[in-house]
Amino acid sequence: MTVAEPDVSVIIGAYEAMPYLVECLASVEAQTLDPARIEVIAVDDGSTDGSGDCLEEFAARVPMAVTVIRQENSGGPSGPRNVGLAKATGRYVFFLDADDRLGPEALERMVAMADRNGTDVVLGRVEGVNRKAPRSMWGKTLERTDVFSSNIKFTLSAQKLFRRALLERHGMRFDESLWTGEDAVFTMEAYLRADGVSVVADHTCYYLVGRSDGKHVTKSGSYTLRFDSARALTELIARMLPPGAKRDVLMVRPFLVTVLPQFGPVFLRDDEDVRRTKLELAKPLMDAYWNEGVSHRLKVHERLRLHLVAEGRADLLADVIEFLRNKREPDPVLEKRGTRLYLAYPHFRDRAAGVPDRVYLAEPREAKAFPGWRQGPAESFLRRAARKVRRKLRRLTVRRTAAA
Repeated sequence: MTVAEPDVSVIIGAYEAMPYLVECLASVEAQTLDPARIEVIAVDDGSTDGSGDCLEEFAARVPMAVTVIRQENSGGPSGPRNVGLAKATGRYVFFLDADDRLGPEALERMVAMADRNGTDVVLGRVEGVNRKAPRSMWGKTLERTDVFSSNIKFTLSAQKLFRRALLERHGMRFDESLWTGEDAVFTMEAYLRADGVSVVADHTCYYLVGRSDGKHVTKSGSYTLRFDSARALTELIARMLPPGAKRDVLMVRPFLVTVLPQFGPVFLRDDEDVRRTKLELAKPLMDAYWNEGVSHRLKVHERLRLHLVAEGRADLLADVIEFLRNKREPDPVLEKRGTRLYLAYPHFRDRAAGVPDRVYLAEPREAKAFPGWRQGPAESFLRRAARKVRRKLRRLTVRRTAAA
């Protein structure tokens, strides 16, 4: 069967996806959205395990429109997604990984959310099955928000509902030159270009499944590919936003999620050549985008490690990582009548090391956990002003939604 314009095109790229693909397709078939309002575009990316045959059988059996495309292996998820996107006719598209599955009512709820609010991207709550899933953005359902006033920047996977007109208007496609992190660049661009984003936090819309064979694509890739991913994301953010607070808010994500893990416990196991290469790969990112606006948004141990990366101090960095690996706690140093708290991680006020005190200074959100710290008058005023601005923005959003 065919439909002129379905509500949603579900795009599935499958490579060696058996037996997970069976449950994935069953979750699509079980959706409560009218089958006439769904189209499925499934791309078998050169599988040899029967994934293509499974897709063909599904297409012949279900009451919704299904297109199966079989092609030579492209080497990554971007190619199949782009092929599917080129064929999509739905008002919205949803990218479903072949080893994951949709939650009950997921498409119906997400489409309704987008239609109700006129938003261009909808995030549905994600739960992990035998693997971790992002959590910080599911605090509450948000009818309309954006990437600056929520935690959605910490979920940049492609498993979202996107308004297809937005993607077509800006010619958006996945970067096939990236072997990891391609979805982060795509999704961040969509967030920045979107006329509003919605979050469905009160209903699980997506199950992120950990494969027992360990072949999930996000687990693959060497450290050099991670730096490629960080470079692509930082360059996108810099291209779309001028220097300033908004850019810094988003730059936190690539530094915290992609760069910093390369300088965790794994760094202690790296040989000298790998350590040197990692610092060389990080240097252009640190030189271009690491600044006070980004650093003060991090916890002290995160800021300290990235500061040492920026300075190329592998010797000091190893000491800090060892301290953290051993789960040691830094001594709190209270000054200025309790309004200033330093966390004395290794090399604090060590003249030979030369690390500035400000790197060890805890921001209020971290300092408040320590007895004896109190907020200074300047910080209190700024926090009150920030809360006032946020309240005004929420009121404007509510009025805008009501008027629409």
